[in-house]
Amino acid sequence: MFGLAAISAFPAGLATLRNGFTIRYERLDSQNATTRLYLSPASDNYVDVPTADIVRYEKLDLPANPPSNSESAAPATDLDEVIGAASTRNKIDRDLVVSLIRAESGFNAKAVSPKGAKGLMQLMPETASRLGVQDPMDPVSNVEGGTRYLRELLELFHNDVTKALAAYNAGPQRVAQYGGVPPYQETRAYIARILSDLHRQKLAQKKNP
Repeated sequence: MFGLAAISAFPAGLATLRNGFTIRYERLDSQNATTRLYLSPASDNYVDVPTADIVRYEKLDLPANPPSNSESAAPATDLDEVIGAASTRNKIDRDLVVSLIRAESGFNAKAVSPKGAKGLMQLMPETASRLGVQDPMDPVSNVEGGTRYLRELLELFHNDVTKALAAYNAGPQRVAQYGGVPPYQETRAYIARILSDLHRQKLAQKKNP
């Protein structure tokens, strides 16, 4: 069970997962088989990761005065508007897109995976090119392209969210090959993480309509 008393004093850092992805966190709480990474100072903004999937932690050396130029991260309200607009255009539940971004990049617009996936929604170069995304590090372009790709997958798999998420992670060819979610622990954990976060968002909205 996680609680405020158990939150460790680990400083902000990057957690590198076994699959090569990194998640930026403000603080973490490790409870045996599960590690909770808090993505912001808010206690309800977190992602739970199997502790065994975390390879290492890296401390982030944050500047005393963060840059205020165009290279700095976009304000959360701006990103929320970007996600909302892209979700509406592509007729996708905004909360699903938020959960996917949280799982893919931890809202790090500059995230790059060892396989070359980039940006908030971790677009592979060939996918970004096909979708017309010239700069995958640009939050607006990345979210628009990633959301459009998710819409393609939902249509391909007849609006089956689980299969669409599996395809986003492992590739549509693998989902077709296995007739459903591939037997990959990484993919199954990925789907569970997103759906759990989506459920958490929906519950929070019911409590605070």
